[in-house]
Amino acid sequence: MQRGLNARRRSQSRSLSLLRMSELKKAQQWDDELTGVALSIASTDESPLRVLAGPGTGKSYAMKRRVMRLLQEDVAPKRILACTFTRTAARDIAREIAGLGVVGAEHVAAVTLHGLCFSILQRQDVLAKTGRTARPLGDTETKFLIHDLKGAFGGVRETEKRLEAFGAAWARLQTDEPGWPKDKTDKAFQKALDQWLRFHEAMLVGEMVPVTLRYVKDNPLCPERTKFDHVIVDEFQDLNKAEQVLVDFLAENAQLSIIGDEDQSIYSFKHAHPDGITDFHSEHDGTHDETLDMCRRCPTKVISIANSLISHNASASGRVLKPNKEKGQGIVHVVQWPSLETEAHGIADYILKRIEEDDVEAGQVLILAPRRKIGYAVRDAILEKGVLAHSFFNEQALEGNPTKLGKCQPQQAYALLTLLAEPEDRVALRCWCGFGSATLNENGWKRLRGHCEDSGENPREVLQQIIDGTLKVSGTTKVVERFAELRAQEEALEDVSGHALADILFPDGEAWAEQLRDIVTKSFPPHVDFTAEELLTTVRAGVTQLDPPTDADFVRVMSLHKSKGLTARLVIVMGCIEGMIPDVDYKATIKEQEAMREEHRRLFYVALTRPTETLVLSSATFIPTDQAFGMGLQSNQVIASSFLSELGPDKPKPVAGTTLL
Repeated sequence: MQRGLNARRRSQSRSLSLLRMSELKKAQQWDDELTGVALSIASTDESPLRVLAGPGTGKSYAMKRRVMRLLQEDVAPKRILACTFTRTAARDIAREIAGLGVVGAEHVAAVTLHGLCFSILQRQDVLAKTGRTARPLGDTETKFLIHDLKGAFGGVRETEKRLEAFGAAWARLQTDEPGWPKDKTDKAFQKALDQWLRFHEAMLVGEMVPVTLRYVKDNPLCPERTKFDHVIVDEFQDLNKAEQVLVDFLAENAQLSIIGDEDQSIYSFKHAHPDGITDFHSEHDGTHDETLDMCRRCPTKVISIANSLISHNASASGRVLKPNKEKGQGIVHVVQWPSLETEAHGIADYILKRIEEDDVEAGQVLILAPRRKIGYAVRDAILEKGVLAHSFFNEQALEGNPTKLGKCQPQQAYALLTLLAEPEDRVALRCWCGFGSATLNENGWKRLRGHCEDSGENPREVLQQIIDGTLKVSGTTKVVERFAELRAQEEALEDVSGHALADILFPDGEAWAEQLRDIVTKSFPPHVDFTAEELLTTVRAGVTQLDPPTDADFVRVMSLHKSKGLTARLVIVMGCIEGMIPDVDYKATIKEQEAMREEHRRLFYVALTRPTETLVLSSATFIPTDQAFGMGLQSNQVIASSFLSELGPDKPKPVAGTTLL
């Protein structure tokens, strides 16, 4: 009898297990509760597919379900490429896809386009075969490259512009064909740039796409052109022409899906233009379009003022974001403060008040600032209140003026660490030898480099020979003096490692070293020893890959550009000042000025559409003269952004900032 009971129990157990498996399988079907446009996006096999999706309209959700369908239809995960623009977005997509509950989801290639290019170049050994070194230049190091090249190309700004055009494979306009330069000066610039990078055994991050494009274009049988069956590209409006052409090659034998919104195109400085997505159909026959326009993120007031703002752009899509009434009206404040200082402290007090009233948590607050000094000021004011806050600005830990020794300590410490870990690193040596000089010792380094190029010796060897008295190279006195200081530092630290080394490089109590020390303490427990090489790897990642997390337990402070893809209950846009938002070069032509204004309007539109509940638009009326000029303003007396007058009838009446408190 017991045997029969046990048999029945086992049978019931198996039946329950089968039922649970059936329910689980049913719960994980790609089209569960999927309707409307989202269902069409996930289900269609039309190619190319263009999805026009406004902010907060669920494009990531639809894209994720599309990947889920492909996996459940037994498409090999490694044959699916999900590509996006930022590392943060790529990480989020990779995590969300891996969490789909479908076998193999974690093997889908979810990457940034630059990350994909780097892996292609490394895998195919393209760089080694062309005599290049995959040592990326950081932002602060690129300043030395620009300084060394600027004399022949019209100054710093002109050199920067050519560098940006080089990163777009010289396709400055959407109508340009990416490739080699045609202009005589561009050709000379590319030659000089190539020589500088080869000598310094380095590579620009912006080179990844042009070099990869040249590789896949010139090698029709390369595996990358048949590697994927499905290519899905998010934020397509942020891609320049060179990146778009590379995508076409990668999708040559695949179904291509692009997703984006011309109203959120904010990267013209790298030659990404709205018409990249608006004119996509004219270069891709049979383009199938789907449109997402129901905003599921923002309250109705925010959507109203965002729609009103973007409608002032002549290049606007004409699509209107539709509100989801379930989100409610929301709260919008437009406030002004007497000064930049009172703005920072007032906003900090407002955030503290909201937190103390259990109205919002620190991780649900996002602060956007058009200048990092404004961001730093509010971050510090928040920290003074005992609330955790972090700022996210490019390489902010290495800020400083390299022409003055007393103002470039973090850069010097980073260069020294690099040379301790990698003594033959020529970029770090170039930087070290230029610190403290108004000209960054440009002429001395030029003479040293010329000697090395003629003799085939490396610069460290030559400098050591000069110190030893076995060689003379005229005009290098200042460079040699700096190298002598380096050798003394290297000898003193030769046997030092771990936290002792970090404490010497990044001294406790020094304000400039705080962020660098923070990277170290978060990465290495107190009892753990580590080498200079391990310390460099950690610090380099910390200063060059500072991307804001989508989830946090602290107040996030960043630029408007970095806010793309982020959401928060409370969003505060500071510095809503004419000359910052928008920032227009009035020396440019009228046409160029209008293009700048339209792009900054799109950038402001991105910022406006981040909140789920509350939006605060804040400005000041006075900025200290030295700070005003440092921020590119013409006067310390400032006025609110002209964009505020374009927010329509739902914009609240501007009031004094103290009313928030």
